[in-house]
Amino acid sequence: MSLLFKQTTLKKVASLCALATAMTVAGVASAATTIRLGWTTADSEIDPYAITARYFKEELEAAAPGEFNVRFFPSNQLGNDTEMLQGMQMGTLDAGVITGAQISTFDPAFQVLDLPFLFEDSAEAHRVLDSEAGQKLLGRLESKGIVGLGFSGAGFRHTINNTRPIQEPNDLKGIKLRVQPSSIYLSSFQELGANPVALPWSDAFTAVQQKTVDGLEIPLAVIYANKYAEEVKHLSLTNHTYNALGVLLSKRTFNKLTAEQQDIVRQAAAKAIARQRITVDQNEKDLLEKVQAEGMQVNSMADINSFRAVVKPIYDQYSGQIGSETFDSVMTQIAQ
Repeated sequence: MSLLFKQTTLKKVASLCALATAMTVAGVASAATTIRLGWTTADSEIDPYAITARYFKEELEAAAPGEFNVRFFPSNQLGNDTEMLQGMQMGTLDAGVITGAQISTFDPAFQVLDLPFLFEDSAEAHRVLDSEAGQKLLGRLESKGIVGLGFSGAGFRHTINNTRPIQEPNDLKGIKLRVQPSSIYLSSFQELGANPVALPWSDAFTAVQQKTVDGLEIPLAVIYANKYAEEVKHLSLTNHTYNALGVLLSKRTFNKLTAEQQDIVRQAAAKAIARQRITVDQNEKDLLEKVQAEGMQVNSMADINSFRAVVKPIYDQYSGQIGSETFDSVMTQIAQ
């Protein structure tokens, strides 16, 4: 066998080995499960939705390196909350971080989380959301084609406006506020004397800029991440609703996973949620200082119980829509 023949043969073998390696790597890469994850707010390091998404991706990668490819679609890139929920139902969207108020458009039982002045603090909210009552609430989504992995949070929602600081219920009278497109939000602020307007999140900032609304109700982190301090003067720390965020997965996507992968996804979501809550709580103090530095005038409530007294009829009005089982289980958890 000539030296030239041997060299040619060795080169061919080396080429075949390289090709086989490349095909193996490509096969591994193509085997990664892509999860398209959407949310409505900005992709910011301090935005609670974005933090949830980032931590979920990190935890999946830590648990199963190379098995999942999480792709982010923030800022309504895949539609508003309703459109993303519909996408998950149909399997055209894999996952979403969706505010509880919008989930309630698919199942009225979720309105229980938006009852005004329901939780004393974030610790109580977390305890209830993680309880059997909270898990049963998420379980209701499976019949609608969506798997609920848990609740992260955006902190409490507050009231911002360009008319006056809100210190007592009468201060809300006549103020035109953008509220989440939810009947319970509309009813609650109507009860408080405001003039609430249900607008999609994608229209909220423009409505404030064009003065078609006086302000809106919104979590602190979202105020800062979306630069509302540049447009709105007063921030009143009303703490009227804890903004629970559903971490959701299309059931069609979930059913394509192996049992082991499904367990990895659930555990990654749980770890991400625990981390996200800590981060959001830590960010709140810094963010309050930042919006004040940017010119927002901040005030607290004189007496939160005066607000609770005004909105008490909302509990009676919506307990039937929510369903007695869900309503009672959540109230029992809060009382414990």
